[in-house]
Amino acid sequence: MGRLQNKVAIITGSSIGMGKETALLFAKEGAKVAITCRTPEKGEAVVNEITALGGEAAFFQHDVSNEASCKKLVEDVVAKWGHLDILVNNAGITGRDINTEQVTDEDIDSIFATDVKGVFWMNKYAIPEMRKIGGGSIVNFSSTYGILGAKELTPYHAAKGAVTVMTRQDAINYAKDNIRVNSVNPGIIMTPLVEQLVKDNPHYLDGRVDLYPLGRLGKPIDVAYAVLYLASDEASYVTGINLVIDGGYSAQ
Repeated sequence: MGRLQNKVAIITGSSIGMGKETALLFAKEGAKVAITCRTPEKGEAVVNEITALGGEAAFFQHDVSNEASCKKLVEDVVAKWGHLDILVNNAGITGRDINTEQVTDEDIDSIFATDVKGVFWMNKYAIPEMRKIGGGSIVNFSSTYGILGAKELTPYHAAKGAVTVMTRQDAINYAKDNIRVNSVNPGIIMTPLVEQLVKDNPHYLDGRVDLYPLGRLGKPIDVAYAVLYLASDEASYVTGINLVIDGGYSAQ
């Protein structure tokens, strides 16, 4: 308890899945948490869950693909709590399961607007606020698909590959400001995004568990604890890493 005491954190896309689990854990550890998503009902439900447990949170309606919305979010959070210590760029989409020959402008524009531009916009406005207080921590959500290839989701691979390298670039550029930038790169985690893939293709998970040495797929809490470490002062000498959380899949 108290690993993030009195810190202010923004977690984008925090109404479901890994974002929600991270928000609940952050609040438990003493952070004031900005819950963001496009749907007020979903966001307010997470805020209510946190406050019922004795934590502090507020909902901010937000479209991560829109630069003006990202700017306003950071301004509103700082206006409410006075400063910003932590940014978790969790919001993301998988896009269509297609290969390069099937890609359209719409596919690229849609996934890059959320998964790549959203990280740029949030970091653009969060970094100056962190600099004001002498530092901070940014945790980007990438994926094992941002490091490894696979026979699916080509646009998603490209987008998450961009986030993986963006993480290293920002870590170098802002180390002088004591702003640490890291990413988490999860394998298959049972979130609503994966559940939708299974709904679209009932055989999506066939044989996949066997590829993971630990013998199971990941849970949102597995990733949330990794994000907590990177966001906390315990990781004060850690920047520029891509922390893989995949049950041993990429070790093979």
